Amino acid sequence: MYRTIIDGHCDALAKLYAQPELDFYKEEQELDVSWPRLRRAGVSVQFFAIYVSESLGTPRFEHVLHMIDTFHRKVNRKEHVVFIRDADDLLEAEQSGRLGALLTLEGVDALGGDLAYVRLLYHLGVRSVGITWNHANWAADGVMEPRKGGFTVKGRQLVKQLDRLGILIDVSHLSVQGFWELTELYEKPFIASHSNTCEHCAHPRNLSNEQLAAIIDRGGQIGLTFVPYFVRTGEQAAISDLLRHLDHVCSLGGEGNVGFGSDFDGIEQWVTGLEHAGCYENIIEALCKNYSEEQVQRFLHGNWRRFLIENLPQR
Repeated sequence: MYRTIIDGHCDALAKLYAQPELDFYKEEQELDVSWPRLRRAGVSVQFFAIYVSESLGTPRFEHVLHMIDTFHRKVNRKEHVVFIRDADDLLEAEQSGRLGALLTLEGVDALGGDLAYVRLLYHLGVRSVGITWNHANWAADGVMEPRKGGFTVKGRQLVKQLDRLGILIDVSHLSVQGFWELTELYEKPFIASHSNTCEHCAHPRNLSNEQLAAIIDRGGQIGLTFVPYFVRTGEQAAISDLLRHLDHVCSLGGEGNVGFGSDFDGIEQWVTGLEHAGCYENIIEALCKNYSEEQVQRFLHGNWRRFLIENLPQR
């Protein structure tokens, strides 16, 4: 049976921007996520993160604009891709069989506290924003910031702006204090696009049972990630280890709120059998041994689809 996949996070744009010689439409060794690999795996929607790496120096808004330009020059070919800005675009991608591509921002550092930039990003098609990367910025503390703070005054204004615009909020990388403040500031469902469970890997980037329950209770979405040191502590991670995280989210009542957010191209180590996007068939094989066909379809595609249809802007 042919199964489609929605992947909630990758960093291919950062590589395409940093290495202009790479071709998204060729099977490049340097690219975990490429057109041939996505097509072979059956990925129907891929989230593309705009991540301004520390290697670029002080993050500036022009970096974000250049990455959006990279997306349109190197990825968004109309004969192959539907640029998803609303729920109707998602349906168009499904009906046409083209790849749906959704632009996200990972960390608001480059916006410098200027909310006009947030509005511009909405007009440019960005539909999900992660407040932080690992460290503190003008809006909030990241999960690795030693002081473990929450939102700034300006960050609270940012949340209100994202709410008004209908841009999805992503809590992967956000501090624990920031997470709980967000639940008070924001009433809508939100996502953790690429995070696993603390229960099975006690890494600061993973989510506690209480955080997972909060996302589930308000109808949000969790994208389990393939970063090996978020999957298993101290040893080489396998697909079976990743499925333990899936089992755990389901045990908390999240069977309808969990999918995958690989973080391909943002990692230099890989789960055995999940070395690039073309390897999704290996996780499908493992899922089919452990779950019903209906469950497999929901984990791969249906849960993310439900969330996006309900929470993306309406045309």
